[in-house]
Amino acid sequence: MNNSTNPHRILVVGGGAGGLELVTQLGHYYRKDSAVEVTLVDKNRSHIWKPLLHEVATGSLDPSTDAVVYHAHSVKHHYQFQLGTLCDLNASEKTITLAEILDESGELVLPERHLPFDTLVMAIGSISNDFKTPGVQEHCFFLDTANQAQRFHNALTNNFMRINQQDSGVLNIAIVGGGATGVELSAELYNVTAMLKSYGMGKMTSQQLKVKLIEAGPSILPALPARISNSARRELKDLGVELFENTLIKSATKDGFLTSEDELIDANMMIWAAGVKAPDFLADLYQFELTRNNQIHVKQTLQSSNHENIYVIGDCCACQQEDGSLVPPRAQSAHQMASLVKKNIINQLKGKELKTFIYKDHGSLVNLSRYSTVGSLMGNLTKNSMFIEGKIARLVYTSLYRMHQIAIHGAGKAMLVIAAEKISKVVRPKMKLH
Repeated sequence: MNNSTNPHRILVVGGGAGGLELVTQLGHYYRKDSAVEVTLVDKNRSHIWKPLLHEVATGSLDPSTDAVVYHAHSVKHHYQFQLGTLCDLNASEKTITLAEILDESGELVLPERHLPFDTLVMAIGSISNDFKTPGVQEHCFFLDTANQAQRFHNALTNNFMRINQQDSGVLNIAIVGGGATGVELSAELYNVTAMLKSYGMGKMTSQQLKVKLIEAGPSILPALPARISNSARRELKDLGVELFENTLIKSATKDGFLTSEDELIDANMMIWAAGVKAPDFLADLYQFELTRNNQIHVKQTLQSSNHENIYVIGDCCACQQEDGSLVPPRAQSAHQMASLVKKNIINQLKGKELKTFIYKDHGSLVNLSRYSTVGSLMGNLTKNSMFIEGKIARLVYTSLYRMHQIAIHGAGKAMLVIAAEKISKVVRPKMKLH
């Protein structure tokens, strides 16, 4: 343990699922230890569980009431919070640099800051990988952050109002990427459209919505067992989703997506959700060994391959498994990594042996809004053969979010948060239209 007058400074960069769970656990562990200081750094002021961003995009979830505010959360859970965007890292000097913060008028809010650390955890998550496809950045929406999801929601609401006012027309929405995000968003769009009549838009019906889901591979949900993919495909087709599998997009235009066969898939709104990568700025730091998707190579202890005092968790972590594959970028991976890194940081400060990370696949679930939920459980034990769907699958899917809430609030407070959510659903609209 640090015997000097300065505390041992633990910096966690990124307040996603793994990062927020980690600072919460470390904050409680060291709450009475003045020799250790825990700080979270994030460019946003609040946290939304990333698997729920498609609900923010459609208005099913209101981030103003369902988000976790870092400043308030840090006080209750014994860590410090610094708002800022990481722009530089000096591993030898053990400092990170946060970019200056300007307000909407361009006025300086906070200057550039340099934060020292003794132990650093990189938990910066991932962004959509556009594979440098022409036109995507100019014409497509992304759902990597709550702000991006809110931007899509604003445009979606405007289109709903336009079609309802005109009493005609069809809203064509094209989604590239047949993974969990694309599949869940497709179903949720039909769910919210069906609710519009209850909110004064009776002329905008689900018949006036056309969702087109585009997947480059032979099947949607390519990372999941075929039984899950087939079940999801049937549900989506029943809703009216038009599936384009084995369809490669070569560009995006103002009128829609152009395929490799030079066919236009027309759309009023376009979403890109095809694959993920770690943020590009990691390559500019020149501090890590990276994969081609910018993920940071780590040892089995989740320490960076070339820095003993830097750990990496979540989607930006490239941790190799026994079969040579990398741990998949999922919420359950980030949760497991956060738990191990907590133990390893404590052990490292005590001079004890570090533990190695072994990913345990607990299965995969895909939520098709109120229509259905499909998935498999206990992947390591059953090799993803325990197929579940319907109400049981929905219950298990919901429990994953509840586990995250317990991890960041504690069991008692999480129960109160869950109770408050249920009460609020009675008094507030089921859909956000502002």
